[in-house]
Amino acid sequence: MSTNDSGAGAGKRDLEALRRGLDVLLEQEPAGPERAGTAARLHERVAQMAADGARRDDPIREVMARLGDKWSPLLLLLLAAGSFRHATLRRLVGLTSTEGRISQRMLTLRLRSLERDGLVRRDLIDTHPPGVRYTLTPLGRGLVEQFESLMAWTRQHAAEIRHARAEFARAPRRFTLAEE
Repeated sequence: MSTNDSGAGAGKRDLEALRRGLDVLLEQEPAGPERAGTAARLHERVAQMAADGARRDDPIREVMARLGDKWSPLLLLLLAAGSFRHATLRRLVGLTSTEGRISQRMLTLRLRSLERDGLVRRDLIDTHPPGVRYTLTPLGRGLVEQFESLMAWTRQHAAEIRHARAEFARAPRRFTLAEE
């Protein structure tokens, strides 16, 4: 196997092909003084995305997906308050979620995913029958801090978001087929 066939070489070739593809797409945009800056920023962003990982199981993809799923952010926020048994967590989700109740299976799947990523720890508790308690790990606490920062930003800009939504709802929408 030559060095060009190594994973790093293949990744570099893929990035170069991606950059050429970006340039072809950007050439279709109207020319203007900002196009060169846009191209540079886009190349930088795409290179960072490629470095973060393109495989489905890369941490950045899975953590971002986890934050976008229906239950994981709520579970993380609840666990930031303390450790809970599975049954208690299920009841807490039912009480606090606008989505309603979570099935036992879905709760187990979400908790396992969070545990696999090192965000939650599952501890056996000595009861009869044996039970488990879930606790946020230091890594999970760090993620919750970031999530709380995003929630604070959302609260700070809630009026602007509502205003933009109202403007969007009032604006007429005319869709025409673009010529290719």
